[in-house]
Amino acid sequence: MRKWVLSGILASEETYLSHLEALLLPMKPLKAAATTSQPVLTSQQIETIFFKVPELYEIHKEFYDGLLPRVQKWSHQQRVGDLFQKLASQLGVYRAFVDNYEVAMETAEKCCQANAQFAEISENLKARNTKDSKEQTTKNSLETLLYKPVDRVTRSTLVLHDLLKHTPASHPDHPLLQDALRISQNFLSSINEEITPRRQSMTVKKGEHRQLLKDSFMVELVEGARKLRHVFLFTDLFLCAKLKKQLGGKSQQYDCKWYIPLTDLSFQTLDESEAVPNIPLVLDEELDAMKIKISQMKSDIQREKRANKGSKVMERLKKKLSEQESLLLLMSPNMAFWVHNRNSKSYTFLISSDYERAEWRENIREQQKKCFKSFSLTSVELQMLTNSCVKLQTVHNIPLTINKEDDESPGLYGFLNVIVHSATGLKQSTNLYCTLEVDSFGYFVNKAKTRVYRDTTEPNWNEEFEIELEGSQTLRILCYEKCYNKTKLTKEDGEITDRIMGKGQIQLDPQVLQDKDWQRTLISMNGVEVKLSVKFTSREFSLKRMPSRKQTGVFGVKIAIVTKRERSKVPYIVRQCVEEIERRGMEEVGIYRVSGVATDIQALKAAFDVNNKDVSVMMSEMDVNAIAGTLKLYFRELPEPLFTDELYPNFAEGIALSDPVAKESCMLNLLLSLPEPNLVTFLFLLDHLKRVAERESINKMSLHNLATVFGPTLLRPSEKDSKIPANPTQPITMTDSWSLEVMSQVQVLLYFLQLDTIPTPDSKRQSILFSTEVWLVELFLL
Repeated sequence: MRKWVLSGILASEETYLSHLEALLLPMKPLKAAATTSQPVLTSQQIETIFFKVPELYEIHKEFYDGLLPRVQKWSHQQRVGDLFQKLASQLGVYRAFVDNYEVAMETAEKCCQANAQFAEISENLKARNTKDSKEQTTKNSLETLLYKPVDRVTRSTLVLHDLLKHTPASHPDHPLLQDALRISQNFLSSINEEITPRRQSMTVKKGEHRQLLKDSFMVELVEGARKLRHVFLFTDLFLCAKLKKQLGGKSQQYDCKWYIPLTDLSFQTLDESEAVPNIPLVLDEELDAMKIKISQMKSDIQREKRANKGSKVMERLKKKLSEQESLLLLMSPNMAFWVHNRNSKSYTFLISSDYERAEWRENIREQQKKCFKSFSLTSVELQMLTNSCVKLQTVHNIPLTINKEDDESPGLYGFLNVIVHSATGLKQSTNLYCTLEVDSFGYFVNKAKTRVYRDTTEPNWNEEFEIELEGSQTLRILCYEKCYNKTKLTKEDGEITDRIMGKGQIQLDPQVLQDKDWQRTLISMNGVEVKLSVKFTSREFSLKRMPSRKQTGVFGVKIAIVTKRERSKVPYIVRQCVEEIERRGMEEVGIYRVSGVATDIQALKAAFDVNNKDVSVMMSEMDVNAIAGTLKLYFRELPEPLFTDELYPNFAEGIALSDPVAKESCMLNLLLSLPEPNLVTFLFLLDHLKRVAERESINKMSLHNLATVFGPTLLRPSEKDSKIPANPTQPITMTDSWSLEVMSQVQVLLYFLQLDTIPTPDSKRQSILFSTEVWLVELFLL
């Protein structure tokens, strides 16, 4: 983690140095011209505008040159504290720069007005790109670059906080970094009130300041329709704006839709008498259809790039991709976030995660403590404020992959094992549990939940979860206080919920997670610290089916061997797990989707493998999600998937047929071509999954959700036919063609789940399947 943090600091320093270099570049010719008969600027003007920039460059160049080799030759004992301590001791140069900043900006503005040549220079300063890019440089204005050191000094303590968090107290660097942090904090507190000129909006009375605190794109529900908005939280108001379409390469512009002064804003739930806005939900099937289109378009774009075809085709594909991704962004969130104006009306936003909703609430409530009076803006003031959003925004692009740089990570595909160890820092005993979320296609999904640890200040869960990743880049954790007394439950946004005690997140960095070992980390949230361990396994390794060395067991053993040994049509493990889930898990929210505790799953696996007579007793005492996880693990570890290596290509081709009659004939004939144990076991599982989906209104598991969970487990190509990247040094990402393959597996299972009945097989097949087992005939009659 220390190396990870330092690598990020190095990258940031490299970018900062490129900005300082861009400022220094015109200094030499301007100084040379100052001594001629036709100077662009006087020597005094040059000194004022570029005051202390050379000194700042030298300080950071020395720091960068000292840090780079130490990170490259990394070891756990590597020392870097002296470099940060020295950097902190030179902050006085920033004091001089900040004191001169306002004069420098005024001088630069006057010089631009007086001299067209300097005005041209100041708008076209070139900073070299530090990322791999076709463009070697990026154009910047003098105003933008001169603000970089001001911005830099306000963030100086953040990197030290991050580094200290991951530096053990016993490490020689610890006291040096603490000293550097103390110097930085003292320095910042002395000038903090002076460094708001670039960030404040010039729409308020003289002597008052309005500063942008947070902004993001959000979906607003307007008369039942979903609308994309860009929302801005200022120090005194909340603004909802619409981003205008950019025509002819013009700069961005915003239309203000509404605003609420923070003194008038609340999150109160609508009264019982008021009608709760109906949130139009989008079916998972529709969202997945969008994902399939997106994956297909990305695959087409990559093919066009390789073929070097005309740009018109590429531009058309990119435009379609942008439209499809925008549609998914609009349709995916369904969690209500209401803001209420006490003098007007309520507004409804849709958010994809409780984490994001809680973050907005916290930011607004914290700022409301400093706001004491209401106000209204004139149309001119509102227009000025809306115009200022273009410069002030921190989120510049709608969060679509089409807007990402080519060298940005596409995210991780595979499985993330997470151990939630413990939590410390609680002030009083409480009932605490945690949930885990990961992102997929730009929105977040709840993937796991720990048990409730009751009446303690130091919960020790030590629970392991396996979470499936689909292009994921972030893992979020939320800690909740479980409220058993319903009168104390938090009631917001029309939901009665447990109270969020804290939240945090970590970036899923491919370079860090490339190592197959566990990575331990500490997440700090509102004074509470949660210990986690994470380990990533790429999909091709996690789903690699290895035969069991122990043929007397059931896991990793061919299904035909197990059923023959047990003298049954369906393996005992499948029947036992299904029976227990149908007994007490049919109304469990997220059954089969929410991860069970890994240690419980492994205990059940071991019990089934040794034919433990007490396995049914064990199951009755375990969390039902662990039993569901055991069943999924059994199918995943079969040496050959249930739909067999041989028939898999045929199923993939059959599901792609467009004619429904041909498709049904093909798919049913293929199904009846499966070996007897595979077919009978599948029909037994199919019937169970349909029963689960009948309780969808309670357990939130539709046929589509179940197909998503089981499809890639029951169907999988043989290794020689797989489109999975074969290079073991690149197990992190996944090609779009493989993404389509996974979605095809989901579609095959969904097809059979959606069939009302499976027709009676032909007479020859019927004699094989139905003559010996009465229960299977009953299965078809149910």
